[in-house]
This record gives sequence, C-alpha cells and structure tokens, in this order.
Amino acid sequence: MFKRETLVNQLNTTKKWDVIIIGGGATGLGVALDCATRGYKTLLLEQVDFAKGTSSRSTKLVHGGVRYLAQGNIDLVREALYERGLMLKNASHLVRNQSFIIPNYKWWDNFFYTVGLKVYDFLAGKLSFGKSIRIKKAETISRLATLKTHQLKGGVVYHDGQFDDSRLAVNIAQSCIEHGATVLNHFKVKHLQKNDKGIVDGVVSIDTETNREYTLSAKVVVNATGVFSDEVLQMDDIAAENSIRPSQGIHLVFDKSFLPGNDAIMIPKTDDGRVLFLVPWHNRVVVGTTDTLLDSHSLEPKALDKEVDFVLETANRYLNKNASKADVLSIFAGLRPLAAPKDKSEKTKEISRSHKIIVSDSELVTITGGKWTTYRRMAQDVVNKIIALEKLPNEECLTHNLLIHGANGTVDRANHLYIYGSDQKGIAELIEENPVLSERLHPRLEFTKAEVVWAVRHEMARSIDDVLARRVRILFLDAKAAIEIAPMVGELVRAELNETEEWRAQKISEFIQIADQYILK
Repeated sequence: MFKRETLVNQLNTTKKWDVIIIGGGATGLGVALDCATRGYKTLLLEQVDFAKGTSSRSTKLVHGGVRYLAQGNIDLVREALYERGLMLKNASHLVRNQSFIIPNYKWWDNFFYTVGLKVYDFLAGKLSFGKSIRIKKAETISRLATLKTHQLKGGVVYHDGQFDDSRLAVNIAQSCIEHGATVLNHFKVKHLQKNDKGIVDGVVSIDTETNREYTLSAKVVVNATGVFSDEVLQMDDIAAENSIRPSQGIHLVFDKSFLPGNDAIMIPKTDDGRVLFLVPWHNRVVVGTTDTLLDSHSLEPKALDKEVDFVLETANRYLNKNASKADVLSIFAGLRPLAAPKDKSEKTKEISRSHKIIVSDSELVTITGGKWTTYRRMAQDVVNKIIALEKLPNEECLTHNLLIHGANGTVDRANHLYIYGSDQKGIAELIEENPVLSERLHPRLEFTKAEVVWAVRHEMARSIDDVLARRVRILFLDAKAAIEIAPMVGELVRAELNETEEWRAQKISEFIQIADQYILK
C-alpha cells in the first residue's frame, strides 16, 4: 500500500483529481486527510519529505498556548485546547499528557500564574488534561532536582500535551493513503496550470528521483507550503506581494540529567517576551525556543549565535546544573510561517499566530499561519472554504474522531517502540524473520536496525535523512551519533531500495552535510 511504485502509477491512471495539495507538512497532510475522508480524489505532492521543514522542528508540544492567554487571545487558546484534546484521543501513541511546572521566585507570581492557569483549565472544558495546582517550595524542589532554589517561593503545575511531530506527520500520510489518497514525497511542483479563463486547474510536477515530469489536472489546487507559500503564490502571479514573514525558533537538546524527573519546566518571562520550555522528549531534554524575524528562508535553517546564547543564558538562570555548548547533543532550527504584518512591524508577538486562508483571483487556495496543535481544524476550514467556493461537492468533515495510523488505545511506554503504536508488532515480526535487525544502531542509542528497514518498507523513507531526521529521530537527539551511523544506515536503505554503491556514497555525503549543522561548534 505504501510502495512508491504503486503510488506513482496512480498518477498515470487518474485523469483528473478533485484536489491537488502542494506541501507535505502538518497543514498539507491535514488537508489531504480531510479531503480523502470526505471522499474526494486527493493528491498531495511534497518536494522533499513529509515534515522536512517546520513540521519536524517544533517544541514538541500540543498546547493551547499559555502565552496567547496572557495576550488576551481567548478564541485562539480555546480552539487549540479543543484540538489538543482531539489529538490525544486520535493519536494516543504519539501524544501524551505532560505536566509542566512554572517555578516562582516572587510571591505575586505564584498568585498570578495560579489564577491565569485556572482560566486555561476552564477553557479546556471536558477535554482538560488535568487541573492546575499551586505547589510549595519543598515539592517544587523534589520534582525539579536541577532547579535553582535561591529565593524560590514555590511553583504552579499545569498540564499540556507532548508529542513527536514528524512521526505524527508520517502516520497522517499513511492514514491519507489508507483512506484512498495518493501521497508522494520527493515530488517538486514546478509550475501551476491554468485554463483559458486564468483559473488554476493543475500543476506540473517532477519526480526528483527519476526526473520524470508529470502534468496533473485538478478541480482545485491548495498551497500548503508554509514558509514557501510566497514561491507558489508567485508562480500564480509574478507580482504577488509577500504574505509570509518567517520567524525562526531554535532548540537545544540535552542529556536527561539536566531534567531528570517527569515534569517539564515553563519559564514564563524571558528577555525577548517569550516563554522558554525545558521538555522531556525521547529520554532527552528539548530546550527552546526563540523568535527571530528573518528576511529569507531555507529547508535547513541555521541557528544564530545570539539565539544559542539566549537559550543557554536563560536556562542557566534557572538550573543549578550548568548547561554549556559542549553539553548540546543536537541543535535544530525551524521557521514559523507567520502572516506578514501590514505595518512592517518587527515585533513577532504582534504578528498573528492564527491561520489565514487566501483565495487568489485564479482560485488558488493558500493556507498560512497556525500551528501543529490546530492542524486538523485548519484543514477542516480549508476544505469548507473550497466547498463554499463551489469547487467540490458538500460532504461532511469526518476527522474529529478519526484514529490516525498506529493509534491503538493502549500505550506501554516502557519500551521506546511505543511511538509505533499498533505497528510495534510489525517491527517485532521483522526481527523474528531476521534477528540481526534487533541490533542497536549505536552503543549510545536505543534504536535498532529493524526501525530503519521499517521506515523504508512501510513509512516511505527514501534516504538516510528521511530515516534519521524524521522516522527514527536520531539526528534531533544526538547529531554526532547520527553521523557515525550514516554509513550503516545508508547500507540498510540501499539494500531495501535495491540501489547502487554510488547511490549510497552520495546519500552518505548529502546526509553528513545536513547533519553537520545539528552539531553545535
């Protein structure tokens, strides 16, 4: 079902699609799943790999946005909290309830955050993850062993969600295919097609593996390319103004010893007016993020020195275990596709975090903004808009209670393979057939060779980067280890794809070039 040859053949057998979606991040995949489950003939094209860009580089939180509450953006918070609850139900293997502690060093803060988080609880309603409570100094210290205790007054505990972003993207891609969609990575859209009335009615796309070009027709084309939205808008109209202002957020990953308990830390007031999170993730700790407006974007954004210094300085104000550059296992940067402000404002806080749907004169539909937590709602809004434009027949949205591929109701987190959900048994069967696949990829890591084979056979991975960045998250957890195992992983991938030694050498070289940026020097 997930074989590339099968999926590519569907391009030859389908004369006209109902919907073509450009972009395989959270938003594009969400739109594809919504369309497929409503019964539309759906095609999604991703230029590199699912979640290659922003959607694999989040803070790993499924949340309402405590910060937006402080800004008075109640509707955005309420919507996100509702969607957070649906994500926990629909992808229970990847989304989990995470407790956060806000340490307070002033009595007033204790009161202020307690009251604010009661509002957060109230807005979550029936889909609440748990009540926020005030805890005393002694309990705060016992739960956060690495926290500075000087002048500590206590803490406030609240609950939000934590997840694995690119694994969810891959599982949504699988769900799309299971519901009849055609979903292809490594397919780049070069041009938009228009009819004689100037209405967009298809795309010209190239399979970057074979360099074969395809001209594909559709009733409607959706631009869900995140920070690349303007490129597609300018394919439609060369004079189109930029609608996106990318904002960069970076994250540093540390060993679990920097946050040994089960709780995450939320630092509510940083020098740039954001919040900083320290979140347990895959037995490591993710620390971030920043908010730096940029004028350009790329597939592999680079962290700026000042961002690294800011994250380290802010974290070290609160930790009694000093975090240095040498302790960073991996560093990753992501770009938020914020809607560009009309007044050219440089304040990212003032740029809307809510999503926006743009319908061009050519009837190209573009979706921008938003965040992972609201991916399902964004998709629903896009498809409802397309129906309102009378481009598609009116069918009901079915994604509220739709289980994502792998969701199996019960999750045993004793083993790192829990993130595969119901696919765990498939990995066990691979090992049974070939016990060599039970071997670990690296002595420092828990991941096995079976996971690499599974990623290629069942999760549409086509390169070392696809495997180690977005299926088995080693590049994000330990970049040096990822480089060390690249030759071995390259051989496993080569054998599965029946490729040549030259292909393997090229993929190793490409991966090392990417991975080098994840090492903090």
